[in-house]
Amino acid sequence: MYAARRDRLRERCHAAGSAAAVVTRPANVRYLAGAAPQDAVLLLGRRQDLLVCAGPPDDRASPWRPDDTLALHILAEPAGDPAVAAADLAAAQGADALAVEEHHLTVTRHRALASVAPRLRLADLGGAVEQLRVVKDEEEISCLRIGAEIADQALGELLESILVGRTERHLALELERRLVDHGADGPAFATSVATGPNSGKRAHRPTDRRVEEGDFLSVCLGATYRGYRCEIGRTFVIGTSPADWQIELYDLVFAAQRAGREALAPGVAYRDVDRAARQVLDSAGYGEGLVALTGHGVGLEIEEDPQLAPAAMGKLDACVPVTVEPGVHLPGRGGVRIDDTLVVRPEADGGPELLTITTKELLAL
Repeated sequence: MYAARRDRLRERCHAAGSAAAVVTRPANVRYLAGAAPQDAVLLLGRRQDLLVCAGPPDDRASPWRPDDTLALHILAEPAGDPAVAAADLAAAQGADALAVEEHHLTVTRHRALASVAPRLRLADLGGAVEQLRVVKDEEEISCLRIGAEIADQALGELLESILVGRTERHLALELERRLVDHGADGPAFATSVATGPNSGKRAHRPTDRRVEEGDFLSVCLGATYRGYRCEIGRTFVIGTSPADWQIELYDLVFAAQRAGREALAPGVAYRDVDRAARQVLDSAGYGEGLVALTGHGVGLEIEEDPQLAPAAMGKLDACVPVTVEPGVHLPGRGGVRIDDTLVVRPEADGGPELLTITTKELLAL
């Protein structure tokens, strides 16, 4: 699997006139090599592909081992730069051009690569690996599916506990502990718990505010499983019954989220998915203050391509996992966010596959 991924990248490099490439971005190294030890880089060589490391991979730092078809090259000097060493190795293999990830390299590191092998012509690899990562294979989707099950389980257990009087910070820490207890590598991102006037804010950082009767409670969390990250967001009401304004706002955001989910299909433009959800909120008078995007891709990173945004260019493919996460926040009052991770599937296969299945009914807790 990893060798096949490297071969697809090699074809792109050859088409662009580069005989070799050095991949430095950790998520891209992990995608192509099966593991990304600290500071390791991947050399896509003319004669041999090498994972270049400053020292032997530490099993304690990561349980994932590099692909067996990939050779390891350990630097003689641990203080050396693996990227510079990889450029030297590429030149030794007879490469005359080397593609590098300019968007990830510092200026200093780029200069060091140019100086170590002056006969190598450096070219920009651009986002070639990120583009390969957009469409997931079924093994990757399986990891996302398991991660979503873990996040659903952690959230469901929290909802069965007593919430009134507990702080946002305490609830966030408990959720992250439950993720690990159920088999996650860890949280996919910093867990967000927002209550009362904080609810509905995107990426709200938990505070010491305590949950009170009548609050909206917004929770956004995600699990990392075998390196793959998913997310789920739900909003609840604390107390016996929600107020009329809470029901109206929740129903509106739910309708927007459903419109976005239903728009997911191969061949649909990214911005059309955003428009489907955004129009529902805009027509109700909430166009001002909406976040810049309705959703995004997920995978080895929690925010990947594609971006489901008004100006986004491109169309969805099958087997692309994305989030759909519209929300409304009313300053001083609170708000609603609903967030799911789904996989784009054609209509013949049942349409978009919902990975996060915790109920979206407005629950009073």
